[in-house]
Amino acid sequence: MITQCHLPVERLTEGPKHHFFGYFDKFPWDVSGRYLLSQEVDFTARQPEVGEDAVLGMIDLQDGNKFIPIATTKSWCWQQGCMFQWLMDDPNKVIYNDREGDVFVSRILDVKTGKIKTLHRPIYCLSPDGKWALSVNFSRLDRERPGYGYPGGRDPWIDVKAPEDDGIYLVDLKNDTSKLIISVAQITEMFYRSDMENTPGWFNHLLFSPNSKRIAFFHRWRIWKPDGTPGWHVTHMFTANIDGSKIWPLNLENMSSHYTWTAPNKIINYSNRHLTGWQYYLYTDQTHKTEIIAKDVFPGDGHCSYSSDGKWMLTDSYPGKDSCRKLFLYNLESKEAFEIGSFYADPAYPTVTRCDLHPNWSRDDKYVCIDSIHEGSRQVYLLDVSSFTKK
Repeated sequence: MITQCHLPVERLTEGPKHHFFGYFDKFPWDVSGRYLLSQEVDFTARQPEVGEDAVLGMIDLQDGNKFIPIATTKSWCWQQGCMFQWLMDDPNKVIYNDREGDVFVSRILDVKTGKIKTLHRPIYCLSPDGKWALSVNFSRLDRERPGYGYPGGRDPWIDVKAPEDDGIYLVDLKNDTSKLIISVAQITEMFYRSDMENTPGWFNHLLFSPNSKRIAFFHRWRIWKPDGTPGWHVTHMFTANIDGSKIWPLNLENMSSHYTWTAPNKIINYSNRHLTGWQYYLYTDQTHKTEIIAKDVFPGDGHCSYSSDGKWMLTDSYPGKDSCRKLFLYNLESKEAFEIGSFYADPAYPTVTRCDLHPNWSRDDKYVCIDSIHEGSRQVYLLDVSSFTKK
């Protein structure tokens, strides 16, 4: 049972331009809680083309939600933006992906001094200790999973189904070096299935564990329909050490979706298990132990994360019959579920340009920010959840 308890919603950004942060597994807030990161673009409801840049900025929550432009990028997508986020070990620095010619890079910007450092690879996620990033082939990702990669890049492996020399890269943020730690071919061979033949494999949704010692990632490939057209993708989910060793098959039962590490050895993931079906599962890394969280409570898949104290799960939903995306809080101790918001999503939006809520916690668990199109344009919104989380 879900109790409906809608909270007031504050719009932080204004049209006519569109604004969004992106994915749910990063902190848009700086450590002081004053500034919230956002990306600004001129259009919505279609894919970006080469030459259509995004403006990167900070929303000043203590100065009338003023949008402060700080950079631009030539590489962004609707679901995850340009991986725009605060560096883990410096309160004044942000990192984001960009493009130089046909090569993707990342840039570290000091928002106080304006100084920029360019890294030779784009980044997907950062380690909590501030030392490392993971990187993938964003051209391959753009081709195989539109809405998550970037156009305009060069891909030497465009015709290779399972490349031996492309995959997941570990990036040293301090020294600007990188090395391939897991290749597409390696995972394909280790966990081979006949339906992997003659179809490209790719990696997506990478995250470091909270202690920066392990990573989680998806290996995906597409099942082709009898008429020869590409169908939906299949997902195997893995964990590994950050050097690519000790690979562990967390879920090989065809589909894993959104997830977050909740502890150094725990992952909350909406996934499909043969015996119990689609649920939120809490996996224990490098074991076969799983636990269902909120069994049959929510309407389906959502972007799930835990509050910093581990007491609340935050998640959302895809549009139902009412074309609304729901926002939920779930008390992990009392097992009470609350619908704290409902947001109309225009069904005319093409799927790859959809505007998921992608809810993010503030660092003190008092607020949640979302991206939404319920007022007709894509904007960033804020909800005060302290009446639940700070009782």
